[in-house]
Amino acid sequence: MSLAIGFPTAYFIATRPEKERAIWVFLVTIPYWVNLLIRTVSMKFLLRDQGPLNDLLVGSGLLSEPLAIVNTNFAVQLGLFYSYLPFMVLPIYAAVERYNFALSEAAADLYATRWTVLRRILLPSVKPGIVAGCILVFVPSLGSFLAPDLLGGAKNFMIGSLIEEQFKGNAGNWPFGAAASMILLTLVMVILLISARQQAKGEK
Repeated sequence: MSLAIGFPTAYFIATRPEKERAIWVFLVTIPYWVNLLIRTVSMKFLLRDQGPLNDLLVGSGLLSEPLAIVNTNFAVQLGLFYSYLPFMVLPIYAAVERYNFALSEAAADLYATRWTVLRRILLPSVKPGIVAGCILVFVPSLGSFLAPDLLGGAKNFMIGSLIEEQFKGNAGNWPFGAAASMILLTLVMVILLISARQQAKGEK
């Protein structure tokens, strides 16, 4: 989801006039001026049954009654998407900005379709940015516990929530929490090593 939205957004920003790019990047990074906890609570306020989103949908006549979004998997996914989308946009934007658009023009002169240019020229050229964005979104999302706790309620549990529970109060299990943390850390390290090796092979 982050890639599907982040790539077109990054491409749009990178193809704007140079004077406008800084403004668009500024708008993308504005949410990071606010603490993650505050952003997640704000998302819960927007999605609640009597929140602005449901009020807008019901008031416009699109719905007859509010949607129950909070405490669902969709709410958790939406919260994670909102929290980490800039981590996808910025690396891809940096890669697209360095892309030589003369290659696309040359391919178009040779009667290549837009889909062919995208698939055979643009995507391979900006692949490092896409990989970096995917890693930057995946790693913090894997250990996230605020979105599942605040937006998913007790019905939705992620590994970050599991680890958090083990260190809460007297009912927690610190040895199990430490073991789960090490498993998560090892998984992340393996993913990063595999990614680094593949990238090194691609540069040869």
